[in-house]
Amino acid sequence: MKLNGIKAIAFDADDTLWVNEPYFRKAEKEFCELLKDFLPEKECNKILFEIEIKNLALYGYGIKPFVLSLIEAAITISNHEIPISVVSTLIDKAKQMCNEPIELLDGIENTLKILSEKYRLVMASKGDLLDQERKLIKSGLENYFHHIEIVSDKTPKHYKKLVKHLDILPEEFLMVGNSLKSDILPVLDMGAYAFHIPYHTTWAYEVVSEKISHSKFHEIENASDLLNYL
Repeated sequence: MKLNGIKAIAFDADDTLWVNEPYFRKAEKEFCELLKDFLPEKECNKILFEIEIKNLALYGYGIKPFVLSLIEAAITISNHEIPISVVSTLIDKAKQMCNEPIELLDGIENTLKILSEKYRLVMASKGDLLDQERKLIKSGLENYFHHIEIVSDKTPKHYKKLVKHLDILPEEFLMVGNSLKSDILPVLDMGAYAFHIPYHTTWAYEVVSEKISHSKFHEIENASDLLNYL
């Protein structure tokens, strides 16, 4: 089946263009190891997750909000007894995460190269502006995109604003991403197309348990499969 009438294709960034979530899972494991004298790993992760969700409205998404939540969780778990050396270690971990190399996902660059010759491509990501811009530049993918959209969150309102900025109709827009919650459901809600590329690691907050059945929704294995539809 071919999609007709698509004028712009937006791609999520983290875990759609390049590897991201495994670095956070690794940092969480190391964090719980630092706090093992206070709590077992499972309980440590539970408290950390609760603090992260509570802080979303204040800090948003990204590495810097993540490390602030790590520090708060360490203080909470230790009942204010955490050594300052552990706080220093957590700050160093954030800096290390910011400097991780960019690992592109399979097939993404060739797919962008081919699609950019026919469509307007957009990178649509949520998170920290500085961090996402840094990753995009390091990725070498910047020149394939007509427009870069980095927002605090992804809601139908944000997508409608993007479509309006592109001066197209919702049915002329396709979103590609790994998160059903952020990349797929809000896009379908406004009447556009959405393609899901599952990634093997997903943050619990982004997990959607419901099965999606929608005429404008497709699930594909990798970016290269997009070429079968466009």
